[in-house]
Amino acid sequence: MKFGLHSVNLHTCAHPDAAARLGRAAEDAGFESLWVADHVVLPDPPVPGRPMPPDMRLLDPLIALTFLAAHTSRVKLATGVIILPQRQALVIAKQLASLDVLSNGRVIFGIGVGWCEPEMRSVGAPFAERGRVADDYLAAMRAVWTQPRPSYKGPYVAFEGVQAMPRPVQNPIPIVVGGRTPPAYRRAITQGQGWYGFGLDVPETTKSVAALRGAEKTSRRPAALGRLQISITPPGFDVPDKAMVDAYAAAGVDRLILRPRPEMDVGALERFAAETGRALGLQG
Repeated sequence: MKFGLHSVNLHTCAHPDAAARLGRAAEDAGFESLWVADHVVLPDPPVPGRPMPPDMRLLDPLIALTFLAAHTSRVKLATGVIILPQRQALVIAKQLASLDVLSNGRVIFGIGVGWCEPEMRSVGAPFAERGRVADDYLAAMRAVWTQPRPSYKGPYVAFEGVQAMPRPVQNPIPIVVGGRTPPAYRRAITQGQGWYGFGLDVPETTKSVAALRGAEKTSRRPAALGRLQISITPPGFDVPDKAMVDAYAAAGVDRLILRPRPEMDVGALERFAAETGRALGLQG
């Protein structure tokens, strides 16, 4: 089992000193990865069922990860998840390639298609078409990252006669697909190295893993993607004990991504990373 930390661009972590200190503490404690959330704007008032305060501190995910890359040397840097239809395909491809170069190949690209219609409307992204846009963008991004003479023509993005250097260090940058809908499961099977479920307990995780296995029977998985890796953030903020870790592992989980409490100050964040690492038996 691998372990990551989520929300490292939110709340207290959205202050530079706290972000730097937590990043170093997590790396020293043996965490495998740091994960950031993504919202360009938040609805005010909140959308029913999504009680995210509109004034929550939330740094841009790629800028936050670039800052964390400069303060760490080994820990992987992950988006969990980028709302892909809100980003122009070649712009974010350039940003991710740049981050992968500056971090010496530590990027994990977690994507989702979004749930917040007011946010997507505010940035001019087509909410009703967001899944199709995401699929088109992923194909375009792969083209500009990998083709000797990049060209692509799709319904939402097209280009030819261009280059974008430098290319990512990793070939490919790992893609982790979030979402709990049939299209998201299909996208994970056909396009992702992994799948990510946020806020899931063991029974919910088991249901999603079964749905992914079902999608694998109806959608061809390219051999180059390898075995699908399952990442989960459990509900709440408690550190899992051995029994819980074992239960997630038995459900098919490869990585648990934990969250510090939002109210933690910088000292508490450092202690959380160190004490959680020791409790989980990580190699510091």
